[in-house]
Amino acid sequence: MKILAAEQIHLADKATIGRKGINSIDLMENAAFQCFDFIQKNYQVKNQPFKIISGVGNNGGDGLVIARYLNEINADITCYIVHFSDKQSDDFKTNLEKLKSLKVEIHHIYDENELPEIQSNDIVIDAIFGVGIKKSPYGFTKKLIQQLNNSGAYILSIDLPSGLMADKTVDDQEAVIKSNKTLTFQVPKLAFLLPENQSYCADFEVLDIGLNQDFINSLETNHFFITKLDLQQLYKPRHQFSHKGNFGHSLLIGGSYGKIGAISLTAKGALKMGSGLVSAYIPKCGYQILQTSIPEVMVEVDNESEIHHFNYKTIANVTGIGPGLGLHEKTIDGFLTFLKLQKNPMVIDADALNILAQNKSSLKFIPKNSVLTPHPKEFERLVGTWKNDFEKLEKLREFSNKYQLIVVLKGAYTIVAHQNKLHFNSTGNAALATAGSGDVLTGMITGLIAQAYTPLEASLIGVYIHGKTADIYTMEFPYETFTASEIINLLPLAVKDTFYP
Repeated sequence: MKILAAEQIHLADKATIGRKGINSIDLMENAAFQCFDFIQKNYQVKNQPFKIISGVGNNGGDGLVIARYLNEINADITCYIVHFSDKQSDDFKTNLEKLKSLKVEIHHIYDENELPEIQSNDIVIDAIFGVGIKKSPYGFTKKLIQQLNNSGAYILSIDLPSGLMADKTVDDQEAVIKSNKTLTFQVPKLAFLLPENQSYCADFEVLDIGLNQDFINSLETNHFFITKLDLQQLYKPRHQFSHKGNFGHSLLIGGSYGKIGAISLTAKGALKMGSGLVSAYIPKCGYQILQTSIPEVMVEVDNESEIHHFNYKTIANVTGIGPGLGLHEKTIDGFLTFLKLQKNPMVIDADALNILAQNKSSLKFIPKNSVLTPHPKEFERLVGTWKNDFEKLEKLREFSNKYQLIVVLKGAYTIVAHQNKLHFNSTGNAALATAGSGDVLTGMITGLIAQAYTPLEASLIGVYIHGKTADIYTMEFPYETFTASEIINLLPLAVKDTFYP
């Protein structure tokens, strides 16, 4: 799914009006009805007070249409019009007249003396500003936003939380609605997917409002939202006469004394994700552990407590390296020598990334189209600090392009960067913030590459299914009880949900 810039969304609105032969007010009516329908299906409407806070532009018009639909089902509604400008959109004015004819209670806010009283049991529908906002709210509008945020009421924002801009960082953090839920139109907004905005957009739902899909398909963008439908087009089904040799051989390199668990999780991830054969190259101290706990994995060993020599005999079609590797001086020397000899794309994680961060001149030896899987701190060690999340995205793009690598930046909405394009994952939750979670992901991506998925395809599929395991788990159990082993246990359900009808 494409993520569009604010100007592109405006163009899609215009194209839909032109190509479908409808009026802008009809488009507004449909968008607002989709919001109303969502509200009616997901919230207790009877005996629930709603406060609809509308601006004077088209986002405010959406709020007025929602108010009209709620009034038709006898909901308890009160409307407030925020006159932050003397200009009113035509569609706003039309819908205000429609609402007046229904004798709905409407209050007008021109200054801070007219701010509404909001109770903690209210549902506030925030329709003050939409995607067209270009600067932070100020004056009495800012004070209204602060009052709403401090009210304790549940806030449901329409399209964007008011004051949040789709394509740039917030310059006044006190002038943005902190929404509990945002009902956004047609596509996700980039701002929703960035950690710096987590307090403004706790959750969002994308509503299809009928914008012209052919026109959207024609638009160029470098931002995408990974969905199940996208991945189903990549899936390689297995055939009746397949054998293990058809599904590749993964070599996992890692582990050190006290950290054999990391490479064990990686090996399990590769196996469970379908790699035909899996070998592990580890220190001698982990031999019995792996042979006993994962009998399906073949094992080669190096030095007693760490990997020094990198002199394995296994011939595999993909190598994943780093989990539990450690930072012993001989390990670092051995890894840097090993890296210069590699020709095929690899999956590089954990301590292998930390070694590279300390030896940046060696980044040029990484085979093109290799996959790096840093968490934010590991990525910071590679590229330096950033002022805000939009600058972080630029650094991610630049780093990926410079070295011709795929970078999987882990976190909420894990980002897969490749050839100037950023793909944001749609699955997963805070349960994944647990020891070993990234080790399993490294194995999963390695196992997918072994099966002849391209490194990009393997990264997209891997992060989606990895996140899906957490979504499945937390449908029944709390975040805190999730472990990396649960990811492996739930892979069958996650794969089935993603690829099987």
